[in-house]
Amino acid sequence: MSGGGLSAADAAGRTFRQERAAVLATLIRSVGDIQLAEDALQDAFVDAMSTWPRDGIPAKPGAWITTTARRRAIDRIRRHNSQRERDRRLAVLADREAGADDAPAEPDDIVDDRLRLIFTCCHPALDPTARIALTLRMLGGLGTGDIARAFLVTEPTMGKRIVRAKRKIAAANIPYRVPSPPELPGRLRGVLRVLYLIFNEGYSATAGEHLVRIDLCDEAIRLSRLLAELMPDEPEAWGLLALMLLLHGRSGARTDDYGRFVAPADQDRTRWSPALVAEGTAALRRARSTAPGEYQLQAAIAASHIPDSAGNIDWAAIAALYAALADLTQSQIVYLNHAAAVSFSEGPHAGLKLLTPLLSDPALARYQPLHAVHADLAARAGDDDTARHAYQRAIDLTSNAVERGELRHRLDQLGKP
Repeated sequence: MSGGGLSAADAAGRTFRQERAAVLATLIRSVGDIQLAEDALQDAFVDAMSTWPRDGIPAKPGAWITTTARRRAIDRIRRHNSQRERDRRLAVLADREAGADDAPAEPDDIVDDRLRLIFTCCHPALDPTARIALTLRMLGGLGTGDIARAFLVTEPTMGKRIVRAKRKIAAANIPYRVPSPPELPGRLRGVLRVLYLIFNEGYSATAGEHLVRIDLCDEAIRLSRLLAELMPDEPEAWGLLALMLLLHGRSGARTDDYGRFVAPADQDRTRWSPALVAEGTAALRRARSTAPGEYQLQAAIAASHIPDSAGNIDWAAIAALYAALADLTQSQIVYLNHAAAVSFSEGPHAGLKLLTPLLSDPALARYQPLHAVHADLAARAGDDDTARHAYQRAIDLTSNAVERGELRHRLDQLGKP
C-alpha cells in the first residue's frame, strides 16, 4: 500500500475521474450486464472509502477497484438471481476470478474494452437521445441529474431513458464488441455524431441564461480525445477533435464580462485559449486525408475563421470549404452557412440569392438561425423592412437569453447610423 501524500478520499476521487470508464468497460465485459457492472463499481468505491483510510491507498488503485468490483458483482449475483441463472453466471465469473489478480490489464485489452463501451453506448438500435445520455453516463461518469439539466428534462425522465437504453441492450442482445471492419465506417459515423451533438449543445446552448455550457463542451472534448487516442488512424476522429478544440478555444471571447453576446469581428482575441487553439491546429494537421470528411472540413472552416496577422479573414476560402461540405452532406444547414459565407466574400445580395430557396423550405420554417441570417443579410443589403420582420421571427424562435438579447439589440439598431 502507498499514500503518495493523498488522502483516501482524494485518491478515490482521482481514481474515479481517471480510471472509471476503463474499469467499467472491463467489468461489463466480465459480468455481461451494464447495470450489474455499474452497481458493483459503485460498491467498490464505497469499499475504498472505508478500507483505504485503514489499510492505506493501494499501489495500483484502479486494479484494486477492478478486483473488488468483480467480487461485489459475484455477491450481487448470489443475492438476487434465480438459482439457474445464478449458477451459470457464477461459474463464468469464478473462472475469470481465479485468474484475476491486481496486475494491470494489458494496454490492448484496455483499449478494446473502452472501444467496446463506446460502440455499445452509440449502437444504432438505440434512439439518438438514448445514445447521448448513455454515453455521458457510462463514459463521462455524469450523474442522471447533470445529464437531465443539460438537455432540459426532469431527472426522473432522463433516468427512465437511461434505464430503457440499458434494458434494450440486454433484451436485444446488442453485442459488446468493436464492429467488424465492414461495419466500422458506418458505426464510427454514429459515434462521432453523438459526440458532435454533445459538444454542439454545449457550444450553443438551446436554452437558458448562458450561451455556452462549458461542462458539456469539456466532456465532449474529453471523450473525443479518448476516441482519437483509441483510433489513431481515423482521420475523422481527429477532425472532430480539431473542430471542438478550435471552436472551444475561442469560447471565452463570445460573451463579454456581463454575459452579453460579442460578434466575431469584435471579439477580444486575448480571451482565446492559446493552448486549445494550438492543440486544435495540431489535431487538424493529424486529420488530413486525401478525401476529407465532414468533420475535417468543418475543422478547416473553424481554422479559417482565425484572422491573419493583419486581422483579415479569407471569406472566399471559407465559402469554398462550405461548398465542398454541402456537396458531401447535402445538408440544408450547410447550405445556409454557405450563403452566409458568400455574403461576406461577394456581398449580401449574393448571399440572399442563395438563401431564397431555403426560406421556402417548410422543414426550415422554425429554424431560428435561418431567420437570423436572413435578417442580417437583408439589413446589410439595406432592406430594413425585411430585416425587421426576420429579426422578430428569429426572436420568437429563440429560447436562449443571450441570443435573444443580441437579436433584439440588432433589431433596435436597424436604420441607425
